[in-house]
Amino acid sequence: MPAHDAALAHHFHDASQQRRAAELGMWLFLVTEFMFFGGLFLAYLVYRHWYPKEFALGSHTMDLALGTINTFVLLTSSLTMALSVHAAAASNRRMLILCLWGTIFLGAIFLGIKAYEYHHKYVEHHIPFGGLEFHAQSPHRLGLATFYNLYFLMTGLHALHMVIGIVLMLVLVVLAYRGGLLGPRSIIVHNSGLYWHFVDLVWVYLFPFFYLIAARGGGHG
Repeated sequence: MPAHDAALAHHFHDASQQRRAAELGMWLFLVTEFMFFGGLFLAYLVYRHWYPKEFALGSHTMDLALGTINTFVLLTSSLTMALSVHAAAASNRRMLILCLWGTIFLGAIFLGIKAYEYHHKYVEHHIPFGGLEFHAQSPHRLGLATFYNLYFLMTGLHALHMVIGIVLMLVLVVLAYRGGLLGPRSIIVHNSGLYWHFVDLVWVYLFPFFYLIAARGGGHG
């Protein structure tokens, strides 16, 4: 009788079937995430159609330089995540751990920059909820409030997904230090990479939607 593979669950015939099932499960989960953010993007497009001038004014208050830096940071983190997946499949534990830490570091940089941007919006009184003082020109007040509400809602949910992703990466680091995630077990890293790339993709859409509507030279308006 062949030896039982400890990485193979009892209800799968072989490791290939288990890997395909795990990847399919992750894709099904990501489909629900696409639908969730898709609804938010649709709402954004509707309100932008209703308030084109106000959305352009709101875009001028975004810090284009910081948004661009954060985009570069996330794209780089996608590279380190892809290298992590490759290292896990190749059973290169040292490279896997190094790339996972790199991904965590870049994710933390992104969140730090985003926290700074949120603080700046607080200082400029551009938060139209929570009972805070909101500064906006009267003719454009409703449209600008809509822009900022969508900005904080959509980028906030994205940041929450980033936090979840970083926690997931930390768990992978612990497992990697214990000698797991290599070879046949690398599907865990692969699926985690799919989630991380999805979160990065969401930002690729958020960036132009909020920062590039009326960008002319960047900076604060």
